[in-house]
Amino acid sequence: MTKLIKLSSVILLLAISYGFFSCSSEDGATEPANLIIKIKFDPNQIRLNNLGQPSVIPDGNATQTPDMKNISAHYLELAPSATTLLGQGKVLYHAPETDLGGTMAIDFSQAKIVGQNEVFLTIPITPQMAGSFEWVRLSLSYQSGKIQVLSQGTTYGGTLDSFLGYNTYIGTHSIGNNVFPVNGNKLQGYWAFALDSHPYMTSGQAPAGATTVPNPLFQTSPVPQGSCVVTGKFENNLTLVGNETSDVVVTLSLSINNSFEWTEVNNDGKYEPSVGESVVDMGIRGMIPSFIR
Repeated sequence: MTKLIKLSSVILLLAISYGFFSCSSEDGATEPANLIIKIKFDPNQIRLNNLGQPSVIPDGNATQTPDMKNISAHYLELAPSATTLLGQGKVLYHAPETDLGGTMAIDFSQAKIVGQNEVFLTIPITPQMAGSFEWVRLSLSYQSGKIQVLSQGTTYGGTLDSFLGYNTYIGTHSIGNNVFPVNGNKLQGYWAFALDSHPYMTSGQAPAGATTVPNPLFQTSPVPQGSCVVTGKFENNLTLVGNETSDVVVTLSLSINNSFEWTEVNNDGKYEPSVGESVVDMGIRGMIPSFIR
């Protein structure tokens, strides 16, 4: 009798374990695999211009590579070829928008913000997603990172928030204990800055059209002026059949190589806003997508 009880217990444990670890639902259907999107920052990745070509820092400007902490995007699309127009590929994500500011804009209050190598999206792979894709388009909307500023001979660390999207409705946003009440729309290039250990905060607007948005397909598949749709090419096409049994992880590597740029007053390569040096560009400097199965 004792052996029979022990055998019954083993069978029960196996049944419970199967319930925990099985990937099938109660009716026997297999759960769909996921397309998992991660974002990472690379300070050494090639620095590109708007045309997707290696860039040169203009005379009179200077740059630094920020220590990027967080980023958000509001649109993601897979494109089969270089001639696929924006919006004609597989649109996988479009973040919430609002007209509270008077015109349609990205709703910053609902933005999904992630850090280095964190999962930005998890999308079940369905038959409707089947295809072979050569390119990725990612429309960035917000980023936050550490930069260095010079004031009266002393270097200070601070945090720069920059809004890269075509138009963003912001209620309030904060950097540490510093609160920036906006309560309106801000076009691409709005930025805010606060020192880490001193009571100083400021904000401003970069010139229209100055934010870099690398698009190697500018001749065959342009993107609208003022958007931040960064385009990158897979080394080998990403092919989805629509009935994958294991997850596919796509990593979008963003170049932050000298991505923060300003106009110089003192030609010393130091960002010194107190003498009138102004922010020109804080755009991402290229994207290289890759995937593993």
